[in-house]
Amino acid sequence: MNDINYLLPKLILTPANLPILPEIILILSLTGIILIDLLNKGKNTILLYKISLVSLFVSAVVLLCQWEFPVVSERSHSSDFSNIFRFFLLICSLLSVSSSVDYVLSSKVALAEFLLFKLTAGLGGMVLSCANDLITIYVSLEFLALSSCFLSGYTKRDMRSNEASTKFLSMSGASSSLLLYGFSPLYGPSGGQLQLNETVDRILLNQYVSITYISVAFITAGTAFKLSLFPFHQWTPDVYEGSPTPVVAFLSVTSKVAAPASFTRLFGLIFPYLSNEWHAAVGLLATFSMILGNLIAVTQRSIKRMLAYPPISQIGYIMIGVLAADSGNGYASMITYTFLYIFMNLGTFARITPFGLRTGTDNIRDYAGLYMKDPVLTFSPVLRSPSLGGMPPPSGFFGKLHLFWHGWKAGSYPSVPVALVTSVISIYYYLKIIKSMFTGKSGRSDTPITSRQNSLVSPSISISKNSLEIAMIIRALASTLSGIFIDPIIEITRNTFF
Repeated sequence: MNDINYLLPKLILTPANLPILPEIILILSLTGIILIDLLNKGKNTILLYKISLVSLFVSAVVLLCQWEFPVVSERSHSSDFSNIFRFFLLICSLLSVSSSVDYVLSSKVALAEFLLFKLTAGLGGMVLSCANDLITIYVSLEFLALSSCFLSGYTKRDMRSNEASTKFLSMSGASSSLLLYGFSPLYGPSGGQLQLNETVDRILLNQYVSITYISVAFITAGTAFKLSLFPFHQWTPDVYEGSPTPVVAFLSVTSKVAAPASFTRLFGLIFPYLSNEWHAAVGLLATFSMILGNLIAVTQRSIKRMLAYPPISQIGYIMIGVLAADSGNGYASMITYTFLYIFMNLGTFARITPFGLRTGTDNIRDYAGLYMKDPVLTFSPVLRSPSLGGMPPPSGFFGKLHLFWHGWKAGSYPSVPVALVTSVISIYYYLKIIKSMFTGKSGRSDTPITSRQNSLVSPSISISKNSLEIAMIIRALASTLSGIFIDPIIEITRNTFF
């Protein structure tokens, strides 16, 4: 009896202390979704939707409970830094799933596989954020990339979606090859070591300078593809324009969370003694990304294609915090802005999804006069678009203020002025859409949008429509009110070491 009393607490605490317990919960939910879908023959779709939401929420709660207990293993390293980005990815998946089920059911495609790919992509991003060896980094990155590729081509009857998936697959394969070529020179000189900390110790001991520079070049190019940094951004507009709108929303935030987390740990741990070299190269790419992303966005006519270019510039802003390389300020401002960007960008796409469903168009001119037809749908961009542009008082202004200020103090003198100017340019094309919604005259029918949606959306999916409205409200409030609590958020993210 005493033995049972002694072992029972340990049996209970052991799963709770597993560093990958949130990922295990997602794997179990994935298995459950597939089995239930097979048994019900694709009938009970709302149950699958609820299972995915509950599993994501439980994983987030478990991750928060594990926050104070960092665990290090051979394959992964659980720390405040990795836990923050894992939590961000769970938020991305949770909000994305809640706002996409309406689109999936209306498009009459299978929901189970859609949820499977989304949860798998989130799972790959979470593993990538805490990966501690080269093989795990590569495999988890491919998990994320392939799942995202399948999502981009999920509407198989749409030629644009097929084209987007093909381009995504080809460019993803090219970037993965470059990344693998960058890992290979590290493996030999390090004596066959795979763990990041052991790899850098062996390379420092052997002093393979030329091989290390080659590795830095290939890894920079490979990760720049994933980050959509200039000049490796060409795939982004085409993939965003052809992919289903909820998938575009998911891709726009997931890649901006998982890839910077992996990039920061990879370069910060393996190449700290080459910081001047890769800082200069990445700073140049980030600067051109900010310029190109905002200037080309001004000329776009498709709303989805236009919103493909701001993420290119946004990753340039985020890289300013990465280059600051200060765990107390630079990383904190980068993490804070990434958190705000999740709500701002997902909220922006939350209004595009129902509009595209109800009208079947993504042309910017068709948003003219939207206020007269659907004031609730107009309320979302009025709050979030200025925040993305960096206008006060929404949270985006305070996020950029902290990010640029710490970047300036860290010596990013060329990048910060460019970021300020390009932020002003971004305000123009965001306000142009808002102005059209209130003052423009639509050439389409004056029939209210809410009455035209019935041909696309069946009454049986009212639950998903309610969830879309709830998700829209949550993102609007979060992207607006989080600016008031910017100081507590930054304080939480300080001292987030690897």
